[in-house]
Amino acid sequence: MASDATTDTTTRRDFLYVATGALGAVGTAAAVWPLIDQMNPDASTLALSTIEVDLRPIMVGESITVMWRGQPIFIRHRTEDDIAQAKAVPLEELKDPATDAERVTEGYEQWLVQIGICTHLGCVPTGQKSGSNRGDYGGWFCPCHGSHYDTAGRIRKGPAPLNLVLPDYRFLSDTLIKIG
Repeated sequence: MASDATTDTTTRRDFLYVATGALGAVGTAAAVWPLIDQMNPDASTLALSTIEVDLRPIMVGESITVMWRGQPIFIRHRTEDDIAQAKAVPLEELKDPATDAERVTEGYEQWLVQIGICTHLGCVPTGQKSGSNRGDYGGWFCPCHGSHYDTAGRIRKGPAPLNLVLPDYRFLSDTLIKIG
């Protein structure tokens, strides 16, 4: 009979240990969750993570700049001559070899979408407005250090080591793109 009383006491004590541990775990999780949740981006940041751009107003040969995640995005409606010049460049002449086809979306070769930040020191190249200095290759020119980019946004001359970076984007229709 004494052994039955010892078993009951041990069982109750075990239950109290388990219940106390479980309550402590739930309490800790409840206290820590707000700290973890506050690290999520707020709604305004999430809203800026993607943008849609209507391409209809951009005439052939024109460029626009839109802001995405605090960065300028250059969108150029390239002419047939711009595309032909970009395709004619031998890859051996490029610091950062990339074909024109690798820099545009198939079927939409007339549209070049890239982040407008020089890969040398983070300046914003000129060449977006007609009449502005587009460099020696008809693309973009970074006046700070003399980097020249061609009509496909590839580095051709100057200290920049890489081509202008391409953002993640896709065509939603023939005249609408989603960046991000």
